[in-house]
Amino acid sequence: MKRRSRLLLTVVLAASLLTLPWTAQAEEALPSGETAGPAIVHASDLAAQLGVLVGDGQGVTDAYSAKSTTRIQAAILYLRLIGKEHEAHAYTGTDTFLDASSAGKANAPALAYLRNHPEYGWNGTGGNRFEPAALVTSQQLYKVMLEALGYKAGADFAYDDALAFAAARGLYRAADASPFTNADLAVALIEALQATVKGGGKTLASQLAELKVIPAGAADKLSGNRIDIAEAADGTAYLTDGQGRALYLFATDTVDPDSCQGQCLANWPIAYSDNVLLANGLERSDFGSFTRSDGKRQLTYKGWPLYYFAKDTMAGDLNGEGMGGVWFSIKQPFYTIGLGTDAKLGNYLVDSQGNTLYYFDKDPVGASVCTGSCLENWPAFHADAIQVPKALNASDFSEITREDGTKQTMFRGYPLYYFVNDAKRGDLNGQAVNGVWFVVDPSGFEGTTTGLDQSAKVTIEMKDYKFQSADITVKAGTTIEFINRDADMKHNAVAVDGAFETPLLDEGESAAITLTKPGVYEYFCEPHKSFMKGKITVQ
Repeated sequence: MKRRSRLLLTVVLAASLLTLPWTAQAEEALPSGETAGPAIVHASDLAAQLGVLVGDGQGVTDAYSAKSTTRIQAAILYLRLIGKEHEAHAYTGTDTFLDASSAGKANAPALAYLRNHPEYGWNGTGGNRFEPAALVTSQQLYKVMLEALGYKAGADFAYDDALAFAAARGLYRAADASPFTNADLAVALIEALQATVKGGGKTLASQLAELKVIPAGAADKLSGNRIDIAEAADGTAYLTDGQGRALYLFATDTVDPDSCQGQCLANWPIAYSDNVLLANGLERSDFGSFTRSDGKRQLTYKGWPLYYFAKDTMAGDLNGEGMGGVWFSIKQPFYTIGLGTDAKLGNYLVDSQGNTLYYFDKDPVGASVCTGSCLENWPAFHADAIQVPKALNASDFSEITREDGTKQTMFRGYPLYYFVNDAKRGDLNGQAVNGVWFVVDPSGFEGTTTGLDQSAKVTIEMKDYKFQSADITVKAGTTIEFINRDADMKHNAVAVDGAFETPLLDEGESAAITLTKPGVYEYFCEPHKSFMKGKITVQ
């Protein structure tokens, strides 16, 4: 979100004119076996359901939503929002804009109507031309929404201040869109429907319902809770409700989604609404709900129950972030690796869905010895990108390329696995199997028995201009092999203190060193020394 948007958001939240109610107490729950849950929609879906966004011949499709919004679309929508669309399309006057024919036969009467009703503000672009196919900007579109709410450019607000004026009335979520698409149009449209018209206590939706432009029960679908995307001070994005309050997950919920009880719930109220309106870019399939043991329902994201923090009193507060090492905001992109918590095992690594990750105590540093039937029972884990919560360090994770060409993620140089007998999130059936498979406690993990005591070869791959196991700990006497995986680029490894230096290696070439003296050896790649670095600790 740009700096301008953050400033606008502050104004909006202070105004408190277009936020959906936060519900600390969930609605009466359904029996746990039923599939019904909250109605989860995007603005495009809701606008189509209400009949205010019609789409093209196929309706409001993904293809339609991706198209840029044109002046003729904005003009017709404006007429719809003031209840004049049918009158405009029935207009029989012939005095019109010179380029009206380019808008199509169906829209010609509406352009003639606008040409002869200058009080609506659509006076063309000069020279008696309308330019129907010209694309609109967010500023132009929000001006249209404001005028549909009864505000007049030049009287109530200056055109140059349209975005700020709109934001103060709760219309801002598509302000940064460029190019401005029909998906952004739907966002601004829903904001306008929920906003209060000038000089009255009713919303635009209520006014349109009275005019029979939208169904009488539309207000029910427009109530509920928004899920928005906000930007933290560090530049990362996270989920909030419509009032800007951060949403959190609880690591202990991995094993038991009802783990927050009593005083915990007083500090961390649950999030729920029967109607949920998602920001563009969020997937409906990621959201759901479940019935708690107390009969209340709670929203979920990727299977994680959602909470607020009682001490977040203002929009933008993230006071609960990292609390106790188990409470985390819902970052976007979401965590590819996170934390679960068990009463006996403490914290342990999980994937984005809360599935347990394990290490194999027979693995050496930087390699996997689990193959064949072992790999069938213990599938390799791989994350395409490393996104971790505050309690973890992304630099602890790297990857190897297995012999079959697949990739596997490592933690501090050791491969991570699933267990085939873990059927659901929170299962820990792989813990201590055969005395060699264990969950990964990130606070205490130093490596495998084999990895720390070995005198065998350890492999460090040079890939994507990185040392893939950049920070490892080995025993004195360990042989360390460097192998280059980058095509058309040479790499080497040079110790800062001069203890070792490999030749420059082409793709597929390798070189080995043996370190017998305990200590910390920092090293780099000579051609890329400013950013391609690593460290070997010898015990």
